[in-house]
Amino acid sequence: MTVLTTVRTAIEKRVAYTRLKHELQAMPVETAIDLGMFREDASKIAAKAIYG
Repeated sequence: MTVLTTVRTAIEKRVAYTRLKHELQAMPVETAIDLGMFREDASKIAAKAIYG
């Protein structure tokens, strides 16, 4: 794996993390309750989903 590939992968993951975090934070409260989550936990959920 080249340095460029590593950097590209890191950037793609960061973009995906940021996008998912914002989507989770913008979710209606009723939807969050149905999914059994708190919108305040969006960063933890997004990190686990993207980075493992």
